[in-house]
Amino acid sequence: MLSELKRNYPALTKLLTQFIQEEVTRIGLHKTVIGLSGGIDSALSAFLTSAALGPENVLCLMMPYKTSSAESLIDAERVIKQLGVRSERIDITPMVDPFFQIEPDMGNIRMGNVMARQRMIVLYDRSSRENGIVIGTGNKTEILLGYTTLFGDSACAINPLGDLYKSQVWKLAAYLDIPKEIIEKAPSADLWEGQTDETELGVSYKRVDELLYFMVDERLSTDELIAKGFEESFVTKITGMIQRAQFKRVPPVIAKISQRTIGVDFRYPRDWAT
Repeated sequence: MLSELKRNYPALTKLLTQFIQEEVTRIGLHKTVIGLSGGIDSALSAFLTSAALGPENVLCLMMPYKTSSAESLIDAERVIKQLGVRSERIDITPMVDPFFQIEPDMGNIRMGNVMARQRMIVLYDRSSRENGIVIGTGNKTEILLGYTTLFGDSACAINPLGDLYKSQVWKLAAYLDIPKEIIEKAPSADLWEGQTDETELGVSYKRVDELLYFMVDERLSTDELIAKGFEESFVTKITGMIQRAQFKRVPPVIAKISQRTIGVDFRYPRDWAT
């Protein structure tokens, strides 16, 4: 069951911190950059990365827009203070507002995508300055459902959370003593006033995580999922979301015309013959 999966939190923490340490240092780097929103996912990535590499090697960036919640900044500061990591606050309002002004009919979704991509521009600029890499903050639920902005919040060099469902993120966060204010508040990308993840998705994380576990990890068929008590309409809806989001989970497809095409044939470490 999902509630029992990865219950051994000390071992899970060790696995994830070793993953971060090994993946960062194997390419000869030590510094990392994380977009710290004040939400639980970025907080957990910051906690794990700080444990893996030391707080001196973690730079957390707070990148609010003028409509961002003041509470989010307060929660981000809680994480920074508790961990002792380095931090910067960079307001993206003057970066994105000129574009919004020439697109006055832009809705919340498009504006949110622009903000997410602008934040990633800032993160990658700082990673270049730091000679480090960007640490991802997306969880398995978001990745499967496509609740990410392509080349925005989904962009990163490595992602320690990508195989944890949102429900598991909450449990691991509690184990690591992440501030309760962050754990208990409604999840939100904070892209516009009053926005919450579950309202936008139209499903609760708890319910969808249960379905995703049986659908993805246990590979149950639609009939088997319905037999477990999931409504057929719910199964159909989530299946459709996963299918439509597939393009976000793969690198750009390259048309193959040569003997060794990048990403198709030329993709493994052994290809470097070292």
